[in-house]
Amino acid sequence: MNYIIIVAGGKGLRMGTDIPKQFLPVGGRPILMRTMERFRESARSLQIILVLPEAQQEYWHLLCEEYHFDVKYQLANGGATRFHSVQNGLALIPDDAEGVVGVHDGVRPFVSLDTIDRCYEGAEKFGAVLPVTKVVETLRYCPEGESSRNVFREDYRLVQTPQCFDIQLLKAANRQPYQDTFTDDASVVEAYGHKVEMVEGNRENIKVTTPFDLRIAEAILK
Repeated sequence: MNYIIIVAGGKGLRMGTDIPKQFLPVGGRPILMRTMERFRESARSLQIILVLPEAQQEYWHLLCEEYHFDVKYQLANGGATRFHSVQNGLALIPDDAEGVVGVHDGVRPFVSLDTIDRCYEGAEKFGAVLPVTKVVETLRYCPEGESSRNVFREDYRLVQTPQCFDIQLLKAANRQPYQDTFTDDASVVEAYGHKVEMVEGNRENIKVTTPFDLRIAEAILK
């Protein structure tokens, strides 16, 4: 059985709103609902686990009633960091489970079904994969106290989600003590000693975190 853990713990600070960014509407529907609906559309029959801060759950349930949201999911409480939130989500997966588990940002509603398939297929083969896209802008390295300089953009990739892993691998990696270097799930698995492979993502798979991103999201829907 395969799972997807959708992590939604934003506070809306960069949006400049009192409403957490995952609840903001895009095309008349909350972002988080669009994200969850995309994974329901996958042909892989994924078991959805939503990780949400306890303080936001009452509002989420009200939104579900208002929008007649009918996607089936299990709910886990958010933690102090993304690492701890994913731990809480993993706790809802049986310890003897076999298959692949993905971890996805709740504010990435435009991941393509092809990207989802590539990530799960890659994890079945390699144990750990993440979707990436090429860098199209010129990059400049700006170390503090030193002169800036151009870097070769072909050496870099932009990282997206879902990041997908063998279930037992991710469970074992998440038993490590927390480190500040755990910026995503791939970094946790790499710290555990397992190589993470890359697969192709899709450029529309943006993370909606700013008012400008909201405008881009509306344009993508149109």
